[in-house]
Amino acid sequence: MTDHTARQLQQQVQQAIAEQQPLNIFAGNSRAFYGHPVAGTPCPVADHQGIIDYQPAELVITVKAGTRLSEIEQTLAEHNQMLAFEPPAFNESSTIGGCVAAGLSGPSRAFSGSVRDFVLGCRMINGRGEIVQFGGQVMKNVAGYDVSRLMAGSLGTLGILLDISLKVLPRPASRLSLKFDMEEAAAIKSIRQWAGQPLPISASCIMQEQLLIRLDSTPSAVDSARQKLGGEIIDDSIWPRLQHQQMDFFQQDKNLWRLSLPPATAPLNMPGEQIIEWHGGQRWIHHEGETDIFALTSSLGGHACLYKTRSRADNIFQPLDTQLMTLQRNTKQAMDPMGIFNPGRIYRGL
Repeated sequence: MTDHTARQLQQQVQQAIAEQQPLNIFAGNSRAFYGHPVAGTPCPVADHQGIIDYQPAELVITVKAGTRLSEIEQTLAEHNQMLAFEPPAFNESSTIGGCVAAGLSGPSRAFSGSVRDFVLGCRMINGRGEIVQFGGQVMKNVAGYDVSRLMAGSLGTLGILLDISLKVLPRPASRLSLKFDMEEAAAIKSIRQWAGQPLPISASCIMQEQLLIRLDSTPSAVDSARQKLGGEIIDDSIWPRLQHQQMDFFQQDKNLWRLSLPPATAPLNMPGEQIIEWHGGQRWIHHEGETDIFALTSSLGGHACLYKTRSRADNIFQPLDTQLMTLQRNTKQAMDPMGIFNPGRIYRGL
Protein backbone atom coordinates (compact mmCIF):
# COMPACT_ATOMS: atom_id res chain seq x y z
CA MET A 1 0.00 0.00 0.00
CA THR A 2 1.22 3.47 -0.86
CA ASP A 3 1.90 5.38 2.37
CA HIS A 4 1.36 9.03 3.17
CA THR A 5 4.86 10.37 2.42
CA ALA A 6 5.02 8.45 -0.86
CA ARG A 7 1.70 9.98 -1.94
CA GLN A 8 2.95 13.45 -1.03
CA LEU A 9 6.10 12.95 -3.09
CA GLN A 10 4.07 11.57 -5.98
CA GLN A 11 1.81 14.62 -5.92
CA GLN A 12 4.83 16.93 -5.94
CA VAL A 13 6.25 15.10 -8.94
CA GLN A 14 2.94 15.25 -10.78
CA GLN A 15 2.71 18.99 -10.12
CA ALA A 16 6.28 19.51 -11.33
CA ILE A 17 5.45 17.61 -14.53
CA ALA A 18 2.33 19.70 -15.12
CA GLU A 19 4.25 22.94 -14.55
CA GLN A 20 7.41 21.69 -16.29
CA GLN A 21 9.46 22.73 -13.27
CA PRO A 22 12.61 20.82 -12.25
CA LEU A 23 12.99 19.30 -8.79
CA ASN A 24 16.04 19.34 -6.55
CA ILE A 25 15.80 15.95 -4.81
CA PHE A 26 17.65 15.45 -1.53
CA ALA A 27 17.36 13.64 1.80
CA GLY A 28 20.10 14.14 4.40
CA ASN A 29 21.94 16.41 1.94
CA SER A 30 25.27 15.03 3.15
CA ARG A 31 26.41 14.47 -0.44
CA ALA A 32 25.45 17.89 -1.82
CA PHE A 33 29.11 18.47 -2.73
CA TYR A 34 29.08 15.57 -5.20
CA GLY A 35 28.18 16.51 -8.77
CA HIS A 36 26.96 19.76 -10.28
CA PRO A 37 24.66 22.03 -8.27
CA VAL A 38 20.97 21.62 -9.10
CA ALA A 39 18.55 24.49 -9.62
CA GLY A 40 14.99 23.42 -8.93
CA THR A 41 12.15 23.33 -6.47
CA PRO A 42 13.34 21.64 -3.24
CA CYS A 43 12.02 18.09 -2.98
CA PRO A 44 13.06 16.66 0.42
CA VAL A 45 12.56 12.93 0.88
CA ALA A 46 14.04 12.43 4.37
CA ASP A 47 10.60 12.07 5.97
CA HIS A 48 10.03 8.87 4.01
CA GLN A 49 11.85 6.69 6.51
CA GLY A 50 11.68 3.44 8.42
CA ILE A 51 12.61 -0.22 8.15
CA ILE A 52 9.86 -2.04 6.23
CA ASP A 53 11.05 -5.62 6.55
CA TYR A 54 14.14 -7.33 7.88
CA GLN A 55 14.69 -11.06 7.79
CA PRO A 56 18.11 -11.86 9.27
CA ALA A 57 17.87 -15.51 8.28
CA GLU A 58 17.30 -14.50 4.64
CA LEU A 59 20.07 -11.84 4.68
CA VAL A 60 17.69 -9.22 3.25
CA ILE A 61 16.54 -5.84 4.54
CA THR A 62 13.93 -3.57 2.92
CA VAL A 63 13.91 0.07 3.98
CA LYS A 64 12.43 3.40 3.01
CA ALA A 65 14.96 5.56 1.20
CA GLY A 66 14.97 8.33 3.80
CA THR A 67 16.04 5.96 6.59
CA ARG A 68 19.25 7.05 8.23
CA LEU A 69 22.23 4.86 7.55
CA SER A 70 23.09 4.81 11.26
CA GLU A 71 19.70 3.27 12.11
CA ILE A 72 20.13 0.54 9.52
CA GLU A 73 23.67 -0.31 10.62
CA GLN A 74 22.62 -0.43 14.27
CA THR A 75 19.75 -2.79 13.47
CA LEU A 76 22.01 -5.06 11.42
CA ALA A 77 24.69 -5.04 14.11
CA GLU A 78 22.17 -6.38 16.63
CA HIS A 79 22.01 -9.49 14.46
CA ASN A 80 25.76 -9.53 13.76
CA GLN A 81 25.21 -8.48 10.14
CA MET A 82 26.40 -5.59 7.97
CA LEU A 83 26.18 -3.71 4.70
CA ALA A 84 29.14 -5.39 3.04
CA PHE A 85 29.81 -2.55 0.57
CA GLU A 86 30.63 -0.23 3.51
CA PRO A 87 28.90 2.95 2.30
CA PRO A 88 30.43 6.22 3.50
CA ALA A 89 28.33 8.26 5.91
CA PHE A 90 29.49 11.85 5.84
CA ASN A 91 27.44 12.83 8.87
CA GLU A 92 24.54 11.62 11.01
CA SER A 93 21.99 12.74 8.42
CA SER A 94 23.25 10.29 5.76
CA THR A 95 20.42 8.14 4.40
CA ILE A 96 20.35 4.82 2.60
CA GLY A 97 18.71 6.46 -0.42
CA GLY A 98 21.60 8.89 -0.66
CA CYS A 99 24.07 6.01 -0.40
CA VAL A 100 22.45 4.17 -3.29
CA ALA A 101 21.90 7.29 -5.40
CA ALA A 102 25.54 8.34 -5.01
CA GLY A 103 26.76 4.81 -5.73
CA LEU A 104 29.75 5.19 -3.42
CA SER A 105 31.27 2.14 -1.77
CA GLY A 106 33.90 1.84 0.94
CA PRO A 107 37.21 0.01 1.43
CA SER A 108 35.74 -3.46 0.81
CA ARG A 109 34.53 -2.62 -2.71
CA ALA A 110 37.15 -4.61 -4.62
CA PHE A 111 36.71 -7.66 -2.42
CA SER A 112 32.98 -7.92 -1.62
CA GLY A 113 31.31 -5.84 -4.36
CA SER A 114 29.82 -2.40 -4.93
CA VAL A 115 26.53 -0.95 -3.74
CA ARG A 116 24.75 -1.95 -6.98
CA ASP A 117 25.79 -5.56 -6.44
CA PHE A 118 23.69 -5.64 -3.25
CA VAL A 119 20.56 -3.91 -4.58
CA LEU A 120 17.84 -6.54 -5.01
CA GLY A 121 14.90 -4.29 -5.83
CA CYS A 122 13.40 -0.86 -5.40
CA ARG A 123 10.16 1.10 -5.48
CA MET A 124 10.35 4.55 -7.04
CA ILE A 125 8.51 7.44 -8.64
CA ASN A 126 9.30 7.76 -12.33
CA GLY A 127 9.22 10.78 -14.61
CA ARG A 128 5.54 10.19 -15.43
CA GLY A 129 4.53 10.53 -11.82
CA GLU A 130 3.89 6.80 -11.44
CA ILE A 131 4.95 4.68 -8.49
CA VAL A 132 6.64 1.62 -9.94
CA GLN A 133 8.54 -1.34 -8.54
CA PHE A 134 11.49 -3.28 -9.92
CA GLY A 135 13.26 -6.41 -8.74
CA GLY A 136 12.36 -8.11 -5.49
CA GLN A 137 13.75 -9.39 -2.22
CA VAL A 138 15.66 -12.42 -3.48
CA MET A 139 18.48 -12.80 -5.98
CA LYS A 140 16.48 -15.16 -8.23
CA ASN A 141 13.73 -12.57 -8.78
CA VAL A 142 15.25 -10.82 -11.78
CA ALA A 143 12.19 -8.99 -13.13
CA GLY A 144 13.31 -5.39 -13.48
CA TYR A 145 16.57 -6.30 -11.80
CA ASP A 146 18.78 -4.11 -13.99
CA VAL A 147 16.55 -1.08 -13.50
CA SER A 148 16.97 -1.39 -9.75
CA ARG A 149 20.71 -1.41 -10.16
CA LEU A 150 20.52 1.47 -12.60
CA MET A 151 19.47 3.70 -9.70
CA ALA A 152 22.84 3.16 -8.03
CA GLY A 153 25.00 6.13 -8.95
CA SER A 154 22.20 7.98 -10.77
CA LEU A 155 22.29 10.86 -8.23
CA GLY A 156 18.53 11.27 -8.37
CA THR A 157 18.45 12.01 -12.09
CA LEU A 158 16.24 9.06 -13.06
CA GLY A 159 13.57 9.09 -10.37
CA ILE A 160 12.83 9.34 -6.67
CA LEU A 161 13.76 6.27 -4.67
CA LEU A 162 11.05 5.27 -2.20
CA ASP A 163 12.00 1.81 -0.91
CA ILE A 164 15.10 -0.32 -1.38
CA SER A 165 15.75 -4.02 -0.76
CA LEU A 166 19.37 -4.88 -0.02
CA LYS A 167 21.30 -8.07 0.49
CA VAL A 168 23.29 -8.02 3.75
CA LEU A 169 26.08 -10.26 5.01
CA PRO A 170 27.27 -11.61 8.37
CA ARG A 171 30.00 -9.70 10.15
CA PRO A 172 33.38 -11.45 10.05
CA ALA A 173 34.20 -13.62 13.05
CA SER A 174 37.76 -12.27 13.20
CA ARG A 175 39.52 -9.16 11.88
CA LEU A 176 43.17 -8.14 11.75
CA SER A 177 44.94 -5.19 10.09
CA LEU A 178 48.56 -5.22 8.92
CA LYS A 179 51.05 -2.60 7.77
CA PHE A 180 53.97 -3.02 5.38
CA ASP A 181 56.55 -0.32 4.62
CA MET A 182 57.06 -0.19 0.85
CA GLU A 183 56.96 2.27 -2.03
CA GLU A 184 53.89 2.62 -4.25
CA ALA A 185 55.02 0.42 -7.14
CA ALA A 186 55.98 -2.46 -4.87
CA ALA A 187 52.77 -2.03 -2.84
CA ILE A 188 50.58 -2.18 -5.97
CA LYS A 189 52.39 -5.31 -7.16
CA SER A 190 52.15 -6.99 -3.76
CA ILE A 191 48.46 -6.37 -3.15
CA ARG A 192 47.57 -7.52 -6.67
CA GLN A 193 49.49 -10.75 -6.13
CA TRP A 194 47.89 -11.33 -2.73
CA ALA A 195 44.40 -10.52 -4.04
CA GLY A 196 44.78 -13.39 -6.50
CA GLN A 197 45.53 -15.88 -3.75
CA PRO A 198 43.13 -17.59 -1.31
CA LEU A 199 43.75 -14.99 1.40
CA PRO A 200 40.93 -13.33 3.42
CA ILE A 201 41.85 -9.79 2.37
CA SER A 202 38.85 -7.46 2.66
CA ALA A 203 40.47 -4.04 2.19
CA SER A 204 43.72 -2.40 1.14
CA CYS A 205 45.15 1.09 1.23
CA ILE A 206 48.43 2.54 -0.01
CA MET A 207 49.58 5.90 1.33
CA GLN A 208 52.77 7.55 2.51
CA GLU A 209 54.87 4.61 1.30
CA GLN A 210 52.90 2.15 3.37
CA LEU A 211 50.62 -0.71 2.36
CA LEU A 212 47.77 -1.39 4.78
CA ILE A 213 45.57 -4.47 4.47
CA ARG A 214 42.64 -5.87 6.42
CA LEU A 215 41.97 -9.56 6.95
CA ASP A 216 38.39 -10.73 7.64
CA SER A 217 37.44 -14.37 8.16
CA THR A 218 37.44 -17.10 10.79
CA PRO A 219 40.11 -16.81 13.51
CA SER A 220 42.07 -19.73 12.04
CA ALA A 221 42.02 -18.31 8.48
CA VAL A 222 43.07 -14.86 9.69
CA ASP A 223 45.89 -16.31 11.78
CA SER A 224 47.09 -18.46 8.87
CA ALA A 225 47.16 -15.44 6.54
CA ARG A 226 49.01 -13.41 9.14
CA GLN A 227 51.69 -16.09 9.41
CA LYS A 228 52.08 -16.18 5.63
CA LEU A 229 52.14 -12.44 5.00
CA GLY A 230 54.01 -11.10 8.01
CA GLY A 231 53.74 -7.35 8.48
CA GLU A 232 53.11 -5.21 11.54
CA ILE A 233 49.76 -5.44 13.32
CA ILE A 234 47.98 -2.08 13.50
CA ASP A 235 44.74 -0.76 14.96
CA ASP A 236 41.57 -1.41 12.92
CA SER A 237 40.35 2.19 13.35
CA ILE A 238 42.01 3.22 10.07
CA TRP A 239 39.23 1.55 8.05
CA PRO A 240 36.15 3.40 9.38
CA ARG A 241 38.08 6.66 9.05
CA LEU A 242 38.86 5.78 5.44
CA GLN A 243 35.33 4.56 4.78
CA HIS A 244 33.67 7.71 6.10
CA GLN A 245 36.41 9.99 4.70
CA GLN A 246 37.29 11.41 8.10
CA MET A 247 41.05 11.43 7.52
CA ASP A 248 42.84 14.79 7.22
CA PHE A 249 43.52 13.94 3.57
CA PHE A 250 39.81 14.33 2.74
CA GLN A 251 39.35 17.55 4.72
CA GLN A 252 41.87 19.68 2.85
CA ASP A 253 40.69 22.76 0.97
CA LYS A 254 41.93 21.51 -2.38
CA ASN A 255 40.45 19.95 -5.48
CA LEU A 256 40.06 16.23 -4.82
CA TRP A 257 39.92 13.80 -7.73
CA ARG A 258 38.65 10.23 -7.64
CA LEU A 259 40.17 8.02 -10.33
CA SER A 260 39.02 4.54 -11.33
CA LEU A 261 41.86 2.73 -13.09
CA PRO A 262 42.90 -0.80 -13.99
CA PRO A 263 44.49 -2.10 -10.77
CA ALA A 264 47.81 -2.88 -12.48
CA THR A 265 48.30 0.78 -13.50
CA ALA A 266 51.72 2.01 -12.43
CA PRO A 267 52.00 4.86 -9.89
CA LEU A 268 50.95 8.18 -11.39
CA ASN A 269 53.90 10.49 -11.77
CA MET A 270 52.03 13.55 -10.54
CA PRO A 271 52.57 16.01 -7.71
CA GLY A 272 50.11 15.95 -4.86
CA GLU A 273 49.26 13.59 -2.03
CA GLN A 274 47.56 10.37 -3.07
CA ILE A 275 45.68 7.47 -1.51
CA ILE A 276 45.29 4.20 -3.41
CA GLU A 277 42.52 1.72 -2.58
CA TRP A 278 40.93 -1.41 -4.04
CA HIS A 279 44.33 -3.04 -4.80
CA GLY A 280 45.12 -0.19 -7.20
CA GLY A 281 41.68 0.32 -8.72
CA GLN A 282 40.67 3.52 -6.92
CA ARG A 283 43.03 6.45 -6.54
CA TRP A 284 42.41 9.70 -4.72
CA ILE A 285 44.62 12.67 -5.57
CA HIS A 286 44.75 16.35 -4.72
CA HIS A 287 45.51 18.05 -7.99
CA GLU A 288 45.54 21.74 -8.88
CA GLY A 289 47.89 21.64 -11.86
CA GLU A 290 47.42 21.82 -15.60
CA THR A 291 47.41 18.08 -16.29
CA ASP A 292 44.15 17.03 -17.96
CA ILE A 293 43.04 14.33 -15.53
CA PHE A 294 40.19 13.21 -17.78
CA ALA A 295 42.52 12.70 -20.75
CA LEU A 296 45.09 10.95 -18.57
CA THR A 297 42.67 8.47 -17.04
CA SER A 298 41.05 7.78 -20.41
CA SER A 299 44.45 6.97 -21.92
CA LEU A 300 45.02 4.51 -19.07
CA GLY A 301 41.69 2.75 -19.64
CA GLY A 302 39.86 4.34 -16.72
CA HIS A 303 37.71 7.30 -15.80
CA ALA A 304 37.75 10.13 -13.29
CA CYS A 305 35.55 12.58 -11.46
CA LEU A 306 36.28 15.85 -9.73
CA TYR A 307 34.97 14.56 -6.41
CA LYS A 308 35.29 17.82 -4.48
CA THR A 309 36.00 21.20 -6.00
CA ARG A 310 36.50 24.67 -4.58
CA SER A 311 34.77 26.35 -7.52
CA ARG A 312 32.35 25.59 -10.35
CA ALA A 313 33.72 23.31 -13.06
CA ASP A 314 32.60 22.58 -16.62
CA ASN A 315 32.98 18.85 -16.09
CA ILE A 316 32.68 16.94 -12.85
CA PHE A 317 32.46 13.44 -14.32
CA GLN A 318 34.44 11.88 -17.14
CA PRO A 319 33.21 13.29 -20.49
CA LEU A 320 31.48 10.62 -22.54
CA ASP A 321 32.05 9.75 -26.17
CA THR A 322 29.18 10.16 -28.62
CA GLN A 323 27.90 6.60 -28.27
CA LEU A 324 27.86 6.61 -24.47
CA MET A 325 26.32 10.07 -24.31
CA THR A 326 23.54 8.91 -26.64
CA LEU A 327 22.90 5.97 -24.32
CA GLN A 328 22.87 8.34 -21.34
CA ARG A 329 20.37 10.65 -23.06
CA ASN A 330 18.13 7.75 -24.09
CA THR A 331 18.09 6.41 -20.53
CA LYS A 332 17.23 9.82 -19.13
CA GLN A 333 14.49 10.27 -21.74
CA ALA A 334 12.96 6.89 -20.94
CA MET A 335 12.99 7.37 -17.17
CA ASP A 336 12.43 11.13 -16.97
CA PRO A 337 10.91 12.39 -20.25
CA MET A 338 10.20 15.90 -18.91
CA GLY A 339 13.69 16.28 -17.42
CA ILE A 340 12.50 17.27 -13.96
CA PHE A 341 14.70 15.07 -11.74
CA ASN A 342 17.94 16.75 -10.62
CA PRO A 343 18.71 18.14 -14.10
CA GLY A 344 22.41 18.64 -14.79
CA ARG A 345 23.57 16.89 -11.62
CA ILE A 346 25.82 14.51 -13.55
CA TYR A 347 26.07 16.01 -17.04
CA ARG A 348 24.89 19.45 -18.06
CA GLY A 349 21.86 19.35 -20.34
CA LEU A 350 20.61 16.06 -18.88
